[in-house]
Amino acid sequence: MKPLWGIDLGGTKIEGVVIADAGKPDVLSRIRVPTEKHLGYAHVVNQFKVLIDLMSAASGLRPDRVGIGTPGTIEPATGLLKNSNTTVLNGQPLRRDIEAVLGVPVKMANDANCFAVAETLMGAVKSAAPESEVVFGIIMGTGVGGGIVVNGQVLNGKHGIAGEWGHNFLDLDGGPCYCGKVGCVETIISGPALERYYTRLTGTHLPLKDIYANYQKGHDIHANATMNRLVTFFGKAVANVINILDPDCIVLGGGVGNIDLLYEAGVQEVAKHVFNPKVDTRFLQPQLGDSAGVFGAALL
Repeated sequence: MKPLWGIDLGGTKIEGVVIADAGKPDVLSRIRVPTEKHLGYAHVVNQFKVLIDLMSAASGLRPDRVGIGTPGTIEPATGLLKNSNTTVLNGQPLRRDIEAVLGVPVKMANDANCFAVAETLMGAVKSAAPESEVVFGIIMGTGVGGGIVVNGQVLNGKHGIAGEWGHNFLDLDGGPCYCGKVGCVETIISGPALERYYTRLTGTHLPLKDIYANYQKGHDIHANATMNRLVTFFGKAVANVINILDPDCIVLGGGVGNIDLLYEAGVQEVAKHVFNPKVDTRFLQPQLGDSAGVFGAALL
């Protein structure tokens, strides 16, 4: 098989990898360059060429196609990027412009889709449940996103938003979301949303990892309330996904996804709301760490 080239576009860095083949992540080259979004859209696009040239020099190879994971997604009808928190990219024909700069075909997907396909084909799902047909990959961190993989292929959807459970309505108490709506899942159970809730209760800001540490020590009633909020609304939000998609397994990624409570109390809460007597969906911890995004991009 030919080596696979993947690029993960982030807010501060653009990371590229060349892997030997889709079966295992044997890395032939892995390099990062700064995104430097403050220098404008054209500069960000040119950084892709800088990165590919560096990887080519390091590996002695040249790509004949490249997979790219992005924040946001391509609008199928127009080819323009939307919903990116790297706002300089929104409304731009990013895939077309990168193809022009690199001179090779590009396949592009949301970063959550890349996470999902990497954990399916190389990570947690391959190890624990390789027979799975439908996988839902969750990223819970600064935001809340998701990706769907069906029989090893990313499902994008008519509008390019398949898997975007983070912007389903959950509860008005979440308040306004950056997307323009109110009470999205992201406004309740993302890391910053949980930190805001704790601040609302206490008047003091703490990072989520410290709130969770206080919860584990058992001496902070407000940390308990914050973790209970996470578990309660995680159950309601994920139950909606299972009722519609009914995946074989769900992989939990991101900083919030690392909280062990979700695999026990969280799953029990899901069971209260699913349209089934029990929950047989497997909840898996990711195995690829921060490599999932760039490996998933290569697998596109």
